[in-house]
Amino acid sequence: MATRGVLAQLLAAWQDQSGQPVMMESVGGVDAAKRVQAGEAMDLVVLASDAIDKLVNAGSVVAGSRVDLVHSGVAVAVRAGQPHPDISSEQGVRDAVLKATSIGYSTGPSGTALLKLFDGWGIAADIAPRLVQAPAGVPVGALVAKGEVELGFQQLSELMHRPGIDVVGPLPPEIQITTTFSAGVCAASTRAGEVRALLAFLASPQSAQAKQSHGMDPA
Repeated sequence: MATRGVLAQLLAAWQDQSGQPVMMESVGGVDAAKRVQAGEAMDLVVLASDAIDKLVNAGSVVAGSRVDLVHSGVAVAVRAGQPHPDISSEQGVRDAVLKATSIGYSTGPSGTALLKLFDGWGIAADIAPRLVQAPAGVPVGALVAKGEVELGFQQLSELMHRPGIDVVGPLPPEIQITTTFSAGVCAASTRAGEVRALLAFLASPQSAQAKQSHGMDPA
């Protein structure tokens, strides 16, 4: 889900350039991996790099076809108009988490890493009753906008264009959670050559500006 905005922009550019239509479906990462592994007819899949590697090992994505596309970091958000906590340091983020009445996180790899961070701080048990995991496919920002969580953590790309919230900023460098999103050719594809041409475009220097405009860095 974190890459849907930038992929939509890049795929539109590819269609204009190549004349080849591309259909994209955005679903949660767990669901996407299950569908690819089940052999559903797809040409290309974009997921966190470790998920792509698992699909390669399972024979569901063609070995050697993985292409890293973007590096995506986590940001913090509050409901629009609410006070912004100081998240300029690790201690500031920890204090903000401890003070928050509810903390939202995602089902994706960034959510897993966030829970490990809380555990490393020794506060996991204390804040457990206040943790709210967004359902698969539901952006944390949507919960923040509705007032269902006070403090939300998710990929910057999923927060930065969402109405009803304020992005406080990215996590500080010392605790930043970076996910590399990659693409691979699905084993079920019958158009491997065309897919590889698309992958080359998605990883090319001309895609960099679109990636940066969505809060991501080219891989």
